[in-house]
Amino acid sequence: MVSALVLLNIERGRISEVSEKLTALPGITEVYSVAGRYDLVAVIRVKGNDDLADLVTEKMLGVDGITHSETLIAFRVYSPHDLESMFSIGIE
Repeated sequence: MVSALVLLNIERGRISEVSEKLTALPGITEVYSVAGRYDLVAVIRVKGNDDLADLVTEKMLGVDGITHSETLIAFRVYSPHDLESMFSIGIE
């Protein structure tokens, strides 16, 4: 499993609209509205690097309203939960 965080800047007044579109994309497990330099943080959990590349470059950045993104790929995920088993259901 590949995990990534995508930091996003969004056009003014479109945060809710973009958030809804992003959460509808398979592989994006959560979207947070945040304060600071970025407007949204999308959490991605996918099977492999090719899935990540397709989601970020083809599907996610095709969503209107995103003005800038920065993708952080996780080397390790530290959690008290077994995330891989939680998110492996239904992932092809």
